Amino acid sequence: MRSLDRRPTVVLADDHPRVLSRVGELLANEYNVIAGVSDGIKVVQAAVKYKPDIVVLDIGMPGLDGIQAAREVRRLMLPMPARLIFLTVQEDADYIRAAHELGASYVVKRRMHIDLLLAVKEALAGRMFVSPRVLTHSGAI
Repeated sequence: MRSLDRRPTVVLADDHPRVLSRVGELLANEYNVIAGVSDGIKVVQAAVKYKPDIVVLDIGMPGLDGIQAAREVRRLMLPMPARLIFLTVQEDADYIRAAHELGASYVVKRRMHIDLLLAVKEALAGRMFVSPRVLTHSGAI
């Protein structure tokens, strides 16, 4: 369901309304934010319904956590999967590895103002992005 707006489409998921709002504001100038939802089940539904270019999702959400939701999005959207970006407070190596296995980018919330737009651009170019300080602190990947 494409509109006349030719900007890449984004679905956002975070269970904190203020974060959801702020992320929407950060992306609104360059991207068409078509849905913002508050749990893992709703993000899967929105991804399947809208078929966005990008899905930005938190890891800690009700319903399905972000990792489970991302797996479902991948499974249900084949052969045209959305690019995934985790936006989270989690800096644990296991979460970063899980994101890597899903082909997803990984941005920590404390760096979202610096890293999120770059992560979206990299994802649209078919590359993964991980917040730099996360890599050095977690020892992941």
